[in-house]
Amino acid sequence: MKIIPTIVVTVAAFAAAGCVSTADFESAQRQIAELQEELANIKRTASSKEEVQNVNVRIVEQTDMLLKSNAQLSTKVDDMNERIQTTQGSVEQAVYRLDQMSTQLSQTRRDVEELRATVRAAAAATAAPAVAGPDAVPVTPDQPVTPRPASGSPSSSEVTVPAARVPAAPADSMQTYQSAYRDYQRGNFDLAIEGFQEFLTASPASDLADNAAYWIGESLFSQKKYQEAIEQFDAVVNKYPKSDKVPGALLKKGYSYININERAQGVVQLQYVVHEHPRSQEAALARQKLRQLGIETR
Repeated sequence: MKIIPTIVVTVAAFAAAGCVSTADFESAQRQIAELQEELANIKRTASSKEEVQNVNVRIVEQTDMLLKSNAQLSTKVDDMNERIQTTQGSVEQAVYRLDQMSTQLSQTRRDVEELRATVRAAAAATAAPAVAGPDAVPVTPDQPVTPRPASGSPSSSEVTVPAARVPAAPADSMQTYQSAYRDYQRGNFDLAIEGFQEFLTASPASDLADNAAYWIGESLFSQKKYQEAIEQFDAVVNKYPKSDKVPGALLKKGYSYININERAQGVVQLQYVVHEHPRSQEAALARQKLRQLGIETR
């Protein structure tokens, strides 16, 4: 920048002295113009470098801001994940408690039904001998009753009465049943199975036969002998199709299949409970289990 004024002064001095021609002056002017253009280029270059530096500074600032925003976002996401996990845990606990309550309610209902059936059977067993008089002959299944002849009446060989069946289990069989059920409630499942099987052998036609067969299945299920439980529940469904234990047997069959990783069979059993016994407590439990498996039912 200091060169240009110097050149101008020099040229002017020579021009004043008369030593410079017109051509030399024009040449000097061209050099001055070139120098001025070069100076302008230098200024533009310097300006561009400064702009580039400013851009770099802004990029660095924005990068820092983005990194800070990323860190804050990651923290928020971690907080949200933690809250979601906490909420999910609470939901799972609530579902578990609800399932436990439903199971307890169902068990209580079965216990009440079991007690009623036991009372009815015991009442029938005690009422049967009271009908006959003091001279009555004991009655056994398929045995004809022959009353004692009174004075002046035909001999006992001439009078017969059609055969009659005992409607309820004998008293000792009832005691066996009640003892087996107490063993089941206490968790003595082997003793319970043995007692129920003894009851079924002694009183296969009893009103409580289906209950005894069902509780054998429940005992096996509680012991996690799922395959044997499935076979026992099948026996309940097939042998006592009109029993009130059928919905429970189907439900526990579904649970058993799921527990041995035969999900498809388990789902079919649970859906069958819902379809065939829609208003039962077992249907509600089946729907709940299906929802846990991700299957919606009507």
